[in-house]
Amino acid sequence: MSPQELRASISLAGVFGLRMLGLFIILPVFSLYAIGLGGGQSHLLVGIALGAYGITQAILQIPFGWLSDKYGRKPVIYFGLILFAIGSFVAASADNIYLVIVGRLIQGAGAISAVVQALAADLTRSEHRTKAMAIIGATIGVSFAISIVLGPVLNQWIGVPGIFAITGVLALLAIIVVAKAVPNERIADDANPRRVDKQLLGPVIRDRQLLRLNFGVFVLHAGMTALFIVTPLMLKQSGLVAEQHWKVYLPVVLLSFVLMLPAVMRGDRHGADKRIFVISIGVLAAGFLVLAGAGRNFWPLCLGLLIFFTAFNILEASLPAWISKLATAQNRGTALSVHSIFQFLGPAFGGYASGWLLDHAGPVAVYVFCAALAILWWLVALPLQSTPRDKNDNEALKVLEGN
Repeated sequence: MSPQELRASISLAGVFGLRMLGLFIILPVFSLYAIGLGGGQSHLLVGIALGAYGITQAILQIPFGWLSDKYGRKPVIYFGLILFAIGSFVAASADNIYLVIVGRLIQGAGAISAVVQALAADLTRSEHRTKAMAIIGATIGVSFAISIVLGPVLNQWIGVPGIFAITGVLALLAIIVVAKAVPNERIADDANPRRVDKQLLGPVIRDRQLLRLNFGVFVLHAGMTALFIVTPLMLKQSGLVAEQHWKVYLPVVLLSFVLMLPAVMRGDRHGADKRIFVISIGVLAAGFLVLAGAGRNFWPLCLGLLIFFTAFNILEASLPAWISKLATAQNRGTALSVHSIFQFLGPAFGGYASGWLLDHAGPVAVYVFCAALAILWWLVALPLQSTPRDKNDNEALKVLEGN
């Protein structure tokens, strides 16, 4: 990887990470903060607010990609970051849950994830593109881990409005990073490898193997959002004040990273491993069931969180590898974009469903519902094809179009 490619990868990873940090950092603190807002007594509205960004993100993901093909990557990234900053400042100024929902919708409208990845593809040669995407992809896990620990700490100092305001400032700083640090010269040695092909969109959406993975990322992120609707409330009821929640999240996240290493290392040696993948989905379901049985007991809650985060980290890291394995070279850009849409629809659904269940059936029902979704995913994943399709891309594409 040349110095220019490394510079592009690291700077774009920073931009991607700052944006994901802004989306994730309120997860562990928002459900408790929202109680003091007008309308915040409705868990349904709290859930909608937490997952609202996913709706606009999913809707605008592919259109932003098309706009970047026509007008250039950087201008679209600038526009998306400005929208994200505006949404952050709207949410920071909100005194009721409805205005927070508006702010979160505007945040999600800055749908630059696919555009950032497309720019990274433009600025790297094909033999180094996997490394660039891995650097950018790793920022999702790192941003998530930092967010759930940093959120409660920042909440002590500046409150949730201050957190929203900081994310807005970071989005504006990210514009400077893109302008000054990201190279302009396209050096890709193939033709727009991340472009969404309109002709392939239908076949990709209907492809059964890819649908198994898209359903999976939908369930994973729906469950993650639901977890943070309920768990902060349960930790508080267990006797741990909100300002101390980071003392749970920090060791749990660190230990979960240690526990996931054997699975990730095996994946590095053998590629996407179906056995580990399916077992991890089962572990995810087990984590939700432990949380359902924990009630207000502190240590069982911690155990359930540890099981959840271990499975979440493994699955979050392995899903992109599975997409790359089962998509052909011709449809990989389209497949990854569709996968991202399902990923962002997950929080929208998870927030709505968990909020409604919490209002009508209580926290145990939320955990059991998430466990049921994970079990359904496990059943859907069992027939997953374990051999790559890219041995013969042309033949695979014919199979795809025949599905």
